Amino acid sequence: MGSGRVLSPVLLVGAGTGEATCGILYLASYLRRGGIEAFVRLYDGDETEAEVARTFEALIARVRPKLVGISFKWFHHVDRALLIARTVKRIDPEIQVVVGGNSASYWWRELSAYDCIDRIILGDGERPLLAVCQGDASPPNCVTRAPDGQPRRLPLGYVQGATNSEDVHYSHFHEMFLSQMDLHSFSGWVAPGKGCGENCLYCGGARGNQKAGFGRAKPFLRAEESVRKDHAEIASRTWQLRYDFSGSTAEFLGGTWAGVDLSRHCCTYFLWGVPRVELVDALAATFQRVYMVVDIGCFSEQQRLEQMRRGLLKPCATDAELLALIEASRRHANLGIEISGIGGLPFASRDTLAEELRLVERIIGMDCVVGYQRLEAQPGALVTEHPARFDMETEARTFTEFLDYFERREPGNHSVPMIRFRDAGLEAAVQRTSDRVDAMAWKHRDAKRQVTVNDGTRLRNTAPWTQRFTLGEWLGNHRATAKVAQEPVTVLRSVDGITLSCAPSVSPRKFSDPSLVQGEDGTILLKALGTFERPTTVSSAVAQLGKKARLDPHSAREVIDHLVDGRFLQPA
Repeated sequence: MGSGRVLSPVLLVGAGTGEATCGILYLASYLRRGGIEAFVRLYDGDETEAEVARTFEALIARVRPKLVGISFKWFHHVDRALLIARTVKRIDPEIQVVVGGNSASYWWRELSAYDCIDRIILGDGERPLLAVCQGDASPPNCVTRAPDGQPRRLPLGYVQGATNSEDVHYSHFHEMFLSQMDLHSFSGWVAPGKGCGENCLYCGGARGNQKAGFGRAKPFLRAEESVRKDHAEIASRTWQLRYDFSGSTAEFLGGTWAGVDLSRHCCTYFLWGVPRVELVDALAATFQRVYMVVDIGCFSEQQRLEQMRRGLLKPCATDAELLALIEASRRHANLGIEISGIGGLPFASRDTLAEELRLVERIIGMDCVVGYQRLEAQPGALVTEHPARFDMETEARTFTEFLDYFERREPGNHSVPMIRFRDAGLEAAVQRTSDRVDAMAWKHRDAKRQVTVNDGTRLRNTAPWTQRFTLGEWLGNHRATAKVAQEPVTVLRSVDGITLSCAPSVSPRKFSDPSLVQGEDGTILLKALGTFERPTTVSSAVAQLGKKARLDPHSAREVIDHLVDGRFLQPA
């Protein structure tokens, strides 16, 4: 390492299943502009170790990377980050494995003990990773191994801020993705800024850890021109935009949207507090549909204010301010709101639990969605590190405890270590309240989505996006075998972003992929959707499917109900 050898191509992947963080897209863009051939694997649907091994054998055979970068942002991906690193080294020991992200920066000492990891990048990764790829002998903010095998951490130097982040933005989206499926898995994340200025007691990414791991003392907004470049690069490639930052104003975002038509896009905005009305109005005027997620810490005002008074929670709204926001937002027919909070935070009591239920009932009564979860353990969070201060106990605190927890999980189990009260009576009361809130919230969500369908209901195919690809284009040539690579695939997206990919000509006996609806099943779904190109009653469609697809009435109704549930069909 550090011999001056250029490491290109580069493959960047996420450490968890599902969509990786947008960080690898910013990194790949930056590397491409720096002359490094960078590719991303954005979506990971593998569950077992065998599936992970098959996927990386195919990826490495296609890309031939000299370096694989693993984005280890979220702590609950620790076991998978190590699995991917071991897998890559087993396939080709010469590939350099580099990990980075919030959790990698926090756990750098522990991770440096693993031979399958060559470097750990601390904090913002653009300049350090480019330096590694260019063969720099002393890249900034990297943990390497000294000749005696001990980890060597260079002093934190490079830190992104408002004045030196202009060259960090999206680009080269037409070159970095390895498949159309991967590109269309991108959910439209844009980072208007970075960092956090608060020290919420439950958060592992709070100000103290940001300063220790990233060297960043306070949050910042990126240069307006850089965010504008993001929008210009991705607007034609995604159906929605998603944001998560507290400092953005209507004026700032308006400048970043300049010259880009977003009137047919949807927007999801995760807010750390109650936004100003001007921002709400700007979102509603710019996008076709808007979904705002407003974090209020917890649903008990008494508990919320006590935590704020002690400096343990970011500034949050009072109940009156929250209800005023909901009321003011009702004038926008294209805007929905979700209010989110955490149950089981410190200083809970019988009174605060009763407050939670009252506020949740009132919010649901105003037709707002409720997002609710119990307090989880996060590495570095105050309540995780010192649970006894709050008369609580945690299921995991150290690196080893977190790793053991996640390694024991069965595939498909997405649980995380929790923090609970030592007082058994209080813990039982908190859990009862949590169960009641969950029941109310999910009943309301189901009611909002439910569509009553009977024989006389007129439905229409409302999929706003339909495209056709070859199987090789859609899955990527590393997944689609040569004998089926040219077979056609029809891909549809529902109004909620759910993707349906149908390959009627591909028999599952010759080639099978869990992301595809293949053979006769694919034919039936496409014929059902075609039946509803114009508003059609369910009874008429059932009769037509009996002739076109030879389906009995019961099976035809099942297909129609399935498409209604996915919101590919909606009442006309």
